[in-house]
Amino acid sequence: MLHTLAADTPMDSRMSSISDGLIIAMIVVYAIALFLFAIEAAYGRRRKLRANRLMPAATAASGATASAGGGSAELDLDADGSGADDMSVSVRREEPEASAAKHVVGGVAVAVTGLGFLLNAAQITTRGLAADRWPWGNMFEFVVAICLCSVAAFLFAVVRYQARFLGTFVLVPVVLLLGIAARWLYNEAGPVIPALHSYWIAIHVSAAIIATGGFMVAGAAAVAHLLANRAELQRAAGQRVAGVVAKLPAAELLDRVSHRFIVLAFPLWTFAIIAGAIWADEAWGRFWGWDPKEVWSFITWVVYAAYLHARATAGWRGSTATWIGLAGFACLLFNFFAVNFVFSGLHSYA
Repeated sequence: MLHTLAADTPMDSRMSSISDGLIIAMIVVYAIALFLFAIEAAYGRRRKLRANRLMPAATAASGATASAGGGSAELDLDADGSGADDMSVSVRREEPEASAAKHVVGGVAVAVTGLGFLLNAAQITTRGLAADRWPWGNMFEFVVAICLCSVAAFLFAVVRYQARFLGTFVLVPVVLLLGIAARWLYNEAGPVIPALHSYWIAIHVSAAIIATGGFMVAGAAAVAHLLANRAELQRAAGQRVAGVVAKLPAAELLDRVSHRFIVLAFPLWTFAIIAGAIWADEAWGRFWGWDPKEVWSFITWVVYAAYLHARATAGWRGSTATWIGLAGFACLLFNFFAVNFVFSGLHSYA
């Protein structure tokens, strides 16, 4: 109904109407993408992944050797559903057309996700134009921005690491969060409280949003890793594995995806805490005041630091390290929801 707007409608009202219309549009598009990813996960064949940076060195070398011989070399990670824990692979050659035909549903799902990402970005842009400020001054705007960064991180993983298998795991929380934001957290575009009138909102909050998006993809990969690891243990015990879990890549690969995104997001989260302390000193005259948001942001940082330390020094891999990463993600969610709605503090969006 945007075409019914009068030509003389003020720019902020016009942008606000467009932004509100885009909220529903992007939720619908993301939901369609989720449905397509679910179809691929339930009924598609197990994907064969080309060699990439997350593959073990021996695996990547095998793929490169086969590719040099002509054709399209792909790495079949336990393609028959009966694989082992050592992530053994077989290299197959297929015509590019045949390979693409097998994954058309997933390809369409990625394209639809990209469309949802563009609508999401447009919604944030028009919201900012309507309010004449950075568009993350309340809980609703923060949720929408986190979903944008989560989808951006997922699309990056698809392009760089062929991690399309994470589509369902990432879009489920995205669609749920956007639904919650539209139903219960929505606020009209308008000015923010005086404490937020600072250029630091573009620095501190932006870093926190981008880091949270990366942590969300890492959390999705961690959940998938636990499911895949359980399936591998069942196969090793001679049990039959069926359904969506049987089509997941090797648990080791999922562990690498989760680790890689925590490595990318952790420095941004660190910077967000430091920038927040500087902003707090400018706004309230102290770097640290034991506000609930400050405390839980630091607790989240400590848990993720413990995860990275355990992997770097103790050499922890697999489910043990994954549970630490999920504990960090749980702290992040608690900081995001419980702290904002249960505790009173200077940072509360409620």
